[in-house]
Amino acid sequence: MKYYLIVGEASGDLHASRLMLSLRQYDPDAEFRFFGGDLMTRAGGTRVKHYRELAYMGFVPVLLHLPVIFRNMKMCKADIVRWKPDVVILVDYPGFNLSIAKFVKKNTDIPVYYYISPKIWAWKEWRIKAIKRDVKEMFSILPFEVPFYEKKHHYRIHYVGNPTAEEVDNFRHVYTETKDEFCQRNGLSAKPIITILAGSRRQEIKDNLPSMLEAARHFADYQMVIAAAPSITESYYKKFLGDSEAKMVKTQTYELLAHSTAALVTSGTATLETALLNVPQVVCYETPVPKLIRFAFKHIIKVHFISLVNLIADKEIVQELLADRFSVRNIADELYRILPGQPGRDRMLADYQLVRTQLGNATAPDNAARIMVGKLSGRQLDGPTD
Repeated sequence: MKYYLIVGEASGDLHASRLMLSLRQYDPDAEFRFFGGDLMTRAGGTRVKHYRELAYMGFVPVLLHLPVIFRNMKMCKADIVRWKPDVVILVDYPGFNLSIAKFVKKNTDIPVYYYISPKIWAWKEWRIKAIKRDVKEMFSILPFEVPFYEKKHHYRIHYVGNPTAEEVDNFRHVYTETKDEFCQRNGLSAKPIITILAGSRRQEIKDNLPSMLEAARHFADYQMVIAAAPSITESYYKKFLGDSEAKMVKTQTYELLAHSTAALVTSGTATLETALLNVPQVVCYETPVPKLIRFAFKHIIKVHFISLVNLIADKEIVQELLADRFSVRNIADELYRILPGQPGRDRMLADYQLVRTQLGNATAPDNAARIMVGKLSGRQLDGPTD
């Protein structure tokens, strides 16, 4: 069968590439055509556009590149019609992808599948109308999305497992390096480690890292190690180090966390990775106009938490210091509460097990591929029950 996939960022490229490999297990004759990245290209098929030509973050960049965005969208729609795939598979990236879904539904008989749901439960919940109208099958990697879609909006979806849980499990099964070996290899001292994960984007690092480092000064018995984002240069981090003795480790986040006593983490997948590696954490996220953001959380934003850990557990396991709660004093206080010998540590580690149980053990791309090929071919394929 012929599969047309569309992603708009690096994480989508990773998830889609793994899905493609899984689809081939169930459909050896699978043909792929896609808007994607280097990982999808390695998986095989024809790349029409690189996601870097699609992805613009923020209001002003999007506004400045509207002609390019509309041109790419027009090209994508025409390419789908010309190639006539058996299915269009969208991966996150809702601003672009929901427009494609609307076009495909209106102008063709090609089914639209969505792998990794857009986060409409946080904002833009009104998009559910378009999803119910234009998306034939939704494949989720977050268990709390099931009641959101099915109970609240009466739209059945497939929870297929969580890729991050699988990746962390695989890492823990094979990683054997001791802390001494890791520290020696990376030029670190023998002190216990507090990891700092300040985000993957420049603005996040600029906003969060200075306060994280300032809070860390209170803990002289620990060494602070920054898990540097792959796309950010070392020189950019150095702008914010000042006289801090914090060290940096790049492309070894799991290894670093495996040997860490605690962590300061911005929101995002990093909070889930930290929890799955059993590292107590404080979630820190500075925002502009903090009082306005707090008002929005109370009256506009549809969720009570920002970290995946708390969202999955549906309770506050980790402290979230954002908006008006973000301060050096609060970061230091909450970090102290989760160090060895303090009461918050054991409670947080115990609650992490709830998160791991909620995620389950299914291999997300394999499970999604099995369901997709089964529905498209009309055959019942062996695998975990949906």
